[in-house]
Amino acid sequence: MKNPGSQASKGIAVRIDKLTNSIENVISKEVFATVVTPVTSKSLIRKPDWAFDWQKELRTAGRQVFQLTTEDNPTIIQGLISLEEMQGFLYMHLLESATFNKGKQKLYLGVPGNLVAFACKLAFERGHDGYVAFVSKTALLHHYADTLGATPIGGQRMAIEYPAARKLAARYFNDFPFPS
Repeated sequence: MKNPGSQASKGIAVRIDKLTNSIENVISKEVFATVVTPVTSKSLIRKPDWAFDWQKELRTAGRQVFQLTTEDNPTIIQGLISLEEMQGFLYMHLLESATFNKGKQKLYLGVPGNLVAFACKLAFERGHDGYVAFVSKTALLHHYADTLGATPIGGQRMAIEYPAARKLAARYFNDFPFPS
């Protein structure tokens, strides 16, 4: 079995700003329904617009990149996530909100939570009981435990296991038929 901690050089370093039921406009509080789809066109993701090298993620064997958009505007990417299926779980390599969804001037809340919930849902769909693992920055270990229900599994490695995964995925995907 692969050691996911050895593959991540930086760890996940995004704050979960708010767990919403979708994404929420910071100013108006309006909620927008979202869609998560695989990234199929490399031209949609350009390095100057993103901190991570998503082209590299798209070229790396075994990894799949997904984009979060709103139903009303599927051409504007709100956030991205890179996942890899491992033996018994999904591994979250990278997670990033669009530039306009970062910092004090962000436009939407809920982007990171929405993407992590999607990863949990996908882990259920692929028969992994919602299990998602990732490496966290040290400073965010407690944050992920508090906001996502993630548990430490050694060093900076963390996992979102069945109860927390079901809770997260159900919040964003209330029509998903979870296993009992």
